[in-house]
Amino acid sequence: MPERLAKKVLLIGWDAADWKVINPLLDQGLMPTLDAFINHGVMGNLATLRPILSPMLWNSIATGKRANKHGIHGFMEPDTQNGGIRPGSSTSRKVRAIWNILTQRGYKTHVLGWFAGHPAEPINGISVSDLYPYATAPPDKPWPLPPGAVHPKNLRDTFAGLRMHPGDVTEAAILPWIPRAAEIDQEKDKGLMSFAKILSENCSIHNAATWILQNEPWDFLAVYYNGIDHFCHGFMHYYPPRMEGIPEDRYEIYKDVVNGAYRFHDMMLETLLDLAGPDATVLLVSDHGFHSDHLRPRGIPAEPAGPAVQHRPFGIFCIKGPHVQQDERIYGATLLDITPTVLTMFGLPVGADMDGRVLVQAFEEPPQITRIPSWEQESGECGMHPSDLRMDPAAAQAVLQQFVALGYIQPPSEDQSKAVASAVREANYNLARDYLDCGRPDDALPLLEDLARNDAKQTRFQMHLAQCYLALNRRAAAKQILQALITADVNPPEAEAKGEQPDAAAAANRNQTPQALAPEIPPQTEIPEAAAPEAITAETTMPQDKQANPRPWADLLMGVIHFEEGNMEAALTSLLKAEQSDPRLPNLHLRIGETYLRQKRTDDAGRAFQQALDIDGDSPEAHLGLAMVRLRQRRNEEAAEQALLAVGLQHFLPLGHFYLGVALARLGHRQRAMLAFETSLSMLPGLVAAHRWLGALHSQPGGDLDKAIRHRSLYAQLMNLRETRARA
Repeated sequence: MPERLAKKVLLIGWDAADWKVINPLLDQGLMPTLDAFINHGVMGNLATLRPILSPMLWNSIATGKRANKHGIHGFMEPDTQNGGIRPGSSTSRKVRAIWNILTQRGYKTHVLGWFAGHPAEPINGISVSDLYPYATAPPDKPWPLPPGAVHPKNLRDTFAGLRMHPGDVTEAAILPWIPRAAEIDQEKDKGLMSFAKILSENCSIHNAATWILQNEPWDFLAVYYNGIDHFCHGFMHYYPPRMEGIPEDRYEIYKDVVNGAYRFHDMMLETLLDLAGPDATVLLVSDHGFHSDHLRPRGIPAEPAGPAVQHRPFGIFCIKGPHVQQDERIYGATLLDITPTVLTMFGLPVGADMDGRVLVQAFEEPPQITRIPSWEQESGECGMHPSDLRMDPAAAQAVLQQFVALGYIQPPSEDQSKAVASAVREANYNLARDYLDCGRPDDALPLLEDLARNDAKQTRFQMHLAQCYLALNRRAAAKQILQALITADVNPPEAEAKGEQPDAAAAANRNQTPQALAPEIPPQTEIPEAAAPEAITAETTMPQDKQANPRPWADLLMGVIHFEEGNMEAALTSLLKAEQSDPRLPNLHLRIGETYLRQKRTDDAGRAFQQALDIDGDSPEAHLGLAMVRLRQRRNEEAAEQALLAVGLQHFLPLGHFYLGVALARLGHRQRAMLAFETSLSMLPGLVAAHRWLGALHSQPGGDLDKAIRHRSLYAQLMNLRETRARA
């Protein structure tokens, strides 16, 4: 059995936490606990999954598996026992979470507030469900815990007394966040009410977690805080600098709330770390980030969970403890990697059916990793509910109303059959998008075809179906859909059909091998989310977009098709049409730059990639594009600099390492160049040009002749294979 690397593990979830907001606070000394944390551990970005829906994401974090395996496909599902719909729950999850696995192996395990965690599971420890902190009554009325909110039942009264009601949030608690709170007309502006609600919920969860750490033995504890996400959805549009259209007086009142939320979480982190003790290994993660700069949307799509347009695709990851490196940064982590890494810390095997990997680079020495086929096949009590456990109808409705108030979902139809149909539709849609995101378009296709056939006016279904056809190389079918959208005179009027954008046209090329000796940037058209969780509160002033024009997205995808067909002129025409409709369309300028490169219009390509950076300075693809441009211009030092920026932002970027190698080789840094080429091949073994370069570099004096022969042989084999495929 492998060595156990962690005596105890504390897993802390901060929904929507983002380095873009954190880093300035660290620089100002305003998050001292987190600053000390990362100085004694490792940090990095944590890539999210699509669709960016919290019930799906947090259960992927807890299981190491995508939604198509764990079974949570959204916020709602049909209630087969009571009729109508109910929220996704712990009984909906089809696989074991990390706390179930640890329970099965006899570890003392606690979990608090985890998304889709009601009813609380009967694990070997304390389980507090996500319904626990929600206030469902005025301050002067009884506020009983819903059935199933706490396990074991004998602790219900203890934990009920640890909760904080929004009415208990006093002036002393409000003024440090909102110094000008007295100026607010609370009859018209419900911002304080929203603030108090979010604060009290997170204090309740924190009180429960600290009580356990002080009073119960533990090997593993997981606690989830929704505060940053909810504060950002409610108040990010007041975050400096002031957005166009935000009244100056309201801006001045609420501008410090978001920073206050992060500082408050830093204070809670200090308490958790003190109680956990120095021997504990601590992981801090978020499921996605949150736009805080010029990328903040000016409106919210009027569609299911439209506020997800505010989310960034990278969350945060930090870990510290025994056997963990100190003051280091790691790259390439995804939220699927958390559970495999925790299992390895406990010396337990990783399930071969898990989609994540162990973050070996976080440790001082590479840990020993063992595997079993699946934890689902292991015998023993794991603390999971039977799937047919009845959820209390009143509790279910309370959760649904909470989701409606936060904007997670639209108010369910009073007609139960319509409500059920809507829940099934959204679940199938989310599942299809999950299949697209993991490169399984064959599985997504029947779901999307059914959705598009039954709800033909919903452009979001049409756009994702076109993307699916594109991924399956059925370009004619994709063109037919896109042409219909492009030529349509008006957009669908229904509020539910407001043109949600597809996740990524890049799925079409996810499994393809580079076709050129010096490959261009593969299609990377990531189209932003417009259906995810944690919506903006009803009291905020963010406008609702009544219609979202699908035309620029259709033009963009049409440009992708023309590009793949080798028709650069047609591709550029479609892409420039998209630019005319929406010049800030994400990743549009990457595709324009790529097309210019294929046309050998190097200067135009450079301007396009620079425009992409002007929109998002953290775009690794834009830096990579500029590296390619600078190589063609023989500005090799600048090319190396841009390539380094690209792989620094996204380490798993094979072409970034490849072009870094080209620049270094031209600059005479042979050893560093060979390392860059080897890195690119470790990520993309079929990268023909890297073998050619390594064969040439190792053939020079001082090189490794055996490696030169091997890489030349691999290069020849791959070229022969390419020619064979071309003839076929």
